[in-house]
Amino acid sequence: MNTIRFEHVSKSYGKTEVIKDLNLEIPSGQRVILLGPSGCGKTTTLRMIAGLEEITGGDLYMGESRVNDVESGDRNVAMVFQNYALFPHMTVYKNIAFGLRTYKLTKAEIQEKVEAIMGVLELKEYKDRLPRQLSGGQRQRVALARAAVKNARYFLLDEPLSNLDAQLRAQARKELVKLHEMNHPTFVYVTHDQIEAMTIGQKVVLMYGGNIQMADTPYNIYHRPINVFTARFIGSPPMNILKVRLTEGKLKIGHDLVELEDDWLALLTRTGKDEFYLGIRPEEVLLSHRDDGNCVQIAVKYAENYGNRLGIYFDIEEAECVASVEIGQGLGSSSQVFWSLKPSKLSFFDVETEKNIGYPEKYQKQENETLLHAEQLLHLQGA
Repeated sequence: MNTIRFEHVSKSYGKTEVIKDLNLEIPSGQRVILLGPSGCGKTTTLRMIAGLEEITGGDLYMGESRVNDVESGDRNVAMVFQNYALFPHMTVYKNIAFGLRTYKLTKAEIQEKVEAIMGVLELKEYKDRLPRQLSGGQRQRVALARAAVKNARYFLLDEPLSNLDAQLRAQARKELVKLHEMNHPTFVYVTHDQIEAMTIGQKVVLMYGGNIQMADTPYNIYHRPINVFTARFIGSPPMNILKVRLTEGKLKIGHDLVELEDDWLALLTRTGKDEFYLGIRPEEVLLSHRDDGNCVQIAVKYAENYGNRLGIYFDIEEAECVASVEIGQGLGSSSQVFWSLKPSKLSFFDVETEKNIGYPEKYQKQENETLLHAEQLLHLQGA
């Protein structure tokens, strides 16, 4: 099994600790994304897997072997860097074949492997060109091909798409998934780009300050954030976070009192606290011109046209909030509108710890059934 396991791993540069008591297991053959802002420790974590950074404390296992002292060349890894690192004097074919130089293969075997990977990444027509004769997207595909042709157990990628424009990145994401599905190596990918993380990853590990904030599926990272940092980091615009108070069995939002479903009321009451952070995604903020008697009246500050959606901005006391709504409802030109809560789309966080307090059982069950149905549809489509 090609698992990767960190047990209480730390990494320091002098007196500065950049990775703090890291505990993480990456399943064999899975696509795992290390996501986070600059300086969070994600690249350092990847480099420790590759053997390019020494571990200060703790243990790193690859498969069943402890690899703290194993040289990089002996770890059966292939790595793709941000700058591609192609040899300028070698053709595309020779750059890709270079990755096989230590495998003791015959010339015919090398040619077979190189031709196969060039076919997958649509590089055959460029095989005799030098890197300077290629576009950025083509050079990136050559770098991927050179790493993938080794058929290593571990495929490590450090922001390989960051130099590409948006259109090329979208195509490259598909190619990365296709490469992984060929041989299913354990795939660890570093990025600060949320779209890359959500579209490529089967599991996303969100890091900040040398610590793991949350490690889960893209769906749960987005819809069920474990803490306020995750809620605010993921999404564009991010999740709205505002302070609310439980008062006489109702939720006080700004100057309005809103009735909660019994399940939510019971869960909040069990905490023994009366102040919380309420979190809700912009696309789940339900706005209307009509007051249904159980809603929050808001004053629209301004609206942004996203092309296919409209961003409606408003304040709840000191918190600026945004709703993402369909164009054509006339909400952007209204000074006063009403916000109705959608119970299944709410999140609540402890004010002191900023941790998610959980969800009513009925919503967890509904969500599990929805995800199971989606997985069954994907399976049928792929059959």
